[in-house]
Amino acid sequence: MAKIREKKVPMPEQSAEERIKNVKEVPLGYTPEMAIEEAKRCLQCKPREGKEFPPCVEGCPVNVPIPQFILAIREGRFDDAIKIIKERNSLPATTGRVCPWENHCEKACTLGKRQGYEPVAIGWLERFAADYERAKGFAIPPKPQPNGKKVAIIGSGPAGLTAAADLAKKGYDVTVFEALHEAGGVLVYGIPEFRLPKEIVKAEIEYVKSLGVKILTDVVIGKTITVDELLEEFDAIFIATGAGLPNFMNIPGENLNGIYSANEFLTRLNLMRAYEFPKYDTPIKVGERVAVIGGGNVAMDCARWARRLGKEVYIVYRRTGAEMPARKEEIERAKEEGVHFMFLTAPTRYIGDEKGWVKQMECIKFELGEPDASGRRRPVPIKGSEFIMDIDTVIVAIGQSPNPLVPQTTPKLKTTKWGTIEVDEELRTSVERIWAGGGIVRGDSTIILAMGDGRKAALSIDKYLSGQDRSWKFKAEG
Repeated sequence: MAKIREKKVPMPEQSAEERIKNVKEVPLGYTPEMAIEEAKRCLQCKPREGKEFPPCVEGCPVNVPIPQFILAIREGRFDDAIKIIKERNSLPATTGRVCPWENHCEKACTLGKRQGYEPVAIGWLERFAADYERAKGFAIPPKPQPNGKKVAIIGSGPAGLTAAADLAKKGYDVTVFEALHEAGGVLVYGIPEFRLPKEIVKAEIEYVKSLGVKILTDVVIGKTITVDELLEEFDAIFIATGAGLPNFMNIPGENLNGIYSANEFLTRLNLMRAYEFPKYDTPIKVGERVAVIGGGNVAMDCARWARRLGKEVYIVYRRTGAEMPARKEEIERAKEEGVHFMFLTAPTRYIGDEKGWVKQMECIKFELGEPDASGRRRPVPIKGSEFIMDIDTVIVAIGQSPNPLVPQTTPKLKTTKWGTIEVDEELRTSVERIWAGGGIVRGDSTIILAMGDGRKAALSIDKYLSGQDRSWKFKAEG
């Protein structure tokens, strides 16, 4: 038996010098030869005693049959590989790019637990299989016999699209309602082109539509039509409106011109293509020195976008690099692209000029104390450490909260003090025939966890509408 290579087969990518001058995707993908070579590293693990799936599959929120699709790649059966993936995941080109595999399937990979070995590049192999299929044309599965039941999905992000696809495959008449003018939710307005090209998202949405799913855009549930009105027309509703309401620090000067929420900054660049002004008439004013407040993936996206606009960029984060929640590879790419990192620092107020534009930022330094509820050491301000830095644009990327419109216009829905919708273990809400998942339930969420909710909700909806369990035993967790 050939010796298993210790490290992943590296994926080619644009150099930092090249990529900060364009918005093209940074990683370039595996060739067939690279994919086969990487697939040979998989140990083809079996389920452990008492478990339904192998460790990597247990770690995947949508339970993709990972050993099976990797074996198909290893044997050169690429058509089989994507068919296996799509049994559980209708958006593999998306998850193959932006899923935090290091926290899920690759974290559980048995090979990665060996001394000196990296886990199998499961995400990159999934991307390869998805890109292979897209290049040759999607294989559309045969449409099932319609079952006469109608389901409404509110929101066309990862949770909504996943639930829609899974239900359509079971014969349901599915309609997705999207508030914006393009479907995709956070996949199109939040994630930069250089991480997830729009053509990839559009192609996967077309695949979902090919299953029979109808997507209606420019429909704001709670304004255009209410949830209660939808209940009169549909047999079930899944609320997947995400967490698109920006959080702010509520410090002096935060309402000055030149201070953006990450949501506005990213939406203008991603969905409205402000980076192509004047070709697209949605300009965005960005100064020469940009401060991005926060340490998550959204903060990295904002910082890396600003670098592509030719700006000097500072990430300002109140903990150290070890505590940053952003993906390690995104942090490294930001550093390679020339983003400056200011750790153990946070703004205390913003200072503007006579015209109301931000010009300076007062900050304070921190030291780390005891761990807080998140398990990370709590930042403690250092008295007398305040300082002023010149800055002319600020992007606040400290997390999002659920949009309150649907809960506010559906008063029977029980919500938490954080504005999330209460659900039970099957994602049922306090109102019969209404399920909810993704960011509207979790608050800030990752794409793959939202997709896991979409799958879970689809299974629960099918169980209810098919008569397997018509009871409604809503009991909120906790």
